[in-house]
Amino acid sequence: MQPERGPKRQFPQEMRNFNRNQIFKMIILKEKEREFLERAIHLARQGMLSGSGGPFGCVITKGEEIVGEGFNQVTSSNDPTAHAEVVAIRQACSKLGTYQLKDCVIYTSCEPCPMCLGAIYWARPLRVVYANTREEAAAIAFDDDFIYREIGAAMEDRKIPFVHSPHQLARDLFKEWDEWEGKTLY
Repeated sequence: MQPERGPKRQFPQEMRNFNRNQIFKMIILKEKEREFLERAIHLARQGMLSGSGGPFGCVITKGEEIVGEGFNQVTSSNDPTAHAEVVAIRQACSKLGTYQLKDCVIYTSCEPCPMCLGAIYWARPLRVVYANTREEAAAIAFDDDFIYREIGAAMEDRKIPFVHSPHQLARDLFKEWDEWEGKTLY
C-alpha cells in the first residue's frame, strides 16, 4: 500500500524554466535579500546603458544596510580591474574602514569572474549571492573559462609568458616582512 501524498507542489513562476537539480541548488531569498539582488541587477543595467562597461552590478550589505555598490566601469575608466564587485568592495571597505568584509553579504548580478573571486576571498564576506551564471555570461561574450584554465596551467604553458627571475633584494624584503613586528596580517 502506497502512502498518501499531499497536493502537488508548484514552484514559483520564475523557477519553472529550471530543471529539478538546478532548483535544489538555488536558495530561496528573503524579501530584503531579493531587493538587494535586484538592486545589483538594476546597477548592472544602469552601468550598461550609460556606456560605463559590461552588464554587471554589485551590492554589499552589512545587516540591512548597503555599505558598497557599483557597476562595471572597465571601458569608461580604462581600468581592466574596475569590475562591479571590485568597485563595490573598494567602496564598502572605505566606508567601513576595514580591508575585510567579514560581516557582509555580496549580491552580484552574475557569478564572479576569477579576478573578482580572488578579491572576494581576500575580503572574506559571509556569503555571495549571484543571479546569472558564468555559463550565461559566456553566452554573451564574457567567457572567463580561458582564465580559469590559465590559473591551473603550469607557468611554461600559460599563453602570457611568466618569467621567474629570483632576486636577493626580493628575498630580503620577504625576510624583513616575516621578522617585522609592526605588520598586520591579512
